[in-house]
Amino acid sequence: MADDDPGTSPQPGLTRETIARAALRVLERDGIDGLSMRKVGAEVGVKAASLYWHVRNKEELLDLLSDALMADAEPPPREGPWRDQLRAYGELHRQHLLGKRDAAKVAAGRLAPGPHILRLMEDQLGRLREAGFADADAALINHLLGVYVQGFVLQEQTPLSASEAMGAGRREVADAIGDRFRRLPGADFPNLVALADDLTGPTMDDRFTFGLERLLDGVAALLPRPGRTTAPQTAPQTAPRTAPPTENDRETTRP
Repeated sequence: MADDDPGTSPQPGLTRETIARAALRVLERDGIDGLSMRKVGAEVGVKAASLYWHVRNKEELLDLLSDALMADAEPPPREGPWRDQLRAYGELHRQHLLGKRDAAKVAAGRLAPGPHILRLMEDQLGRLREAGFADADAALINHLLGVYVQGFVLQEQTPLSASEAMGAGRREVADAIGDRFRRLPGADFPNLVALADDLTGPTMDDRFTFGLERLLDGVAALLPRPGRTTAPQTAPQTAPRTAPPTENDRETTRP
């Protein structure tokens, strides 16, 4: 039988859950670039062809894996103002992705919810609706927070330069970039020289917190203000002005 032929019957004891757990082990060991149907099959003691009864290709394997990565993710406590809860959601999600090799690369841009992602989405959407957000806004906020956190983690796990990729520390690389900014000709690059410390000094924690707080500021504007029962709406357009009637117009309208 060819390696890519799934055969006539599924492998006994092989389930989507066992495949997901095996894929997690391969991801942790080899990263997303090293993940393959063959390696996952070997992890559970079967040929890759046996996996095709449960996942048809690597993309479906990644769908399965994206949900499995969230199996041990816990939502924050349901206490305090909505802003504190949403901030905690963002912070916990970031730490969760950072704690698993290439998790952000698997999750970013992918929406293939299994039981674990569904659990987290349901919880967060419930909190947003209870806080008073309109349904459409709650749905978009849920997406926005995920996109921000996943995108940020992808950014912080990408080397700043070849120097970091070759083993230099991120702080060392950032300091070197700051030194380069400070040595630029002030007449040509006055802003880069003046802001060298501000551009390269903040840590990734500082940057994440700044972005998350600004996101929450924007989201807060969607809530009804005290004394107003509806969320802000787009101002209606006014009718265009018309020119005053001319003498000829008046002549034609006189009785």
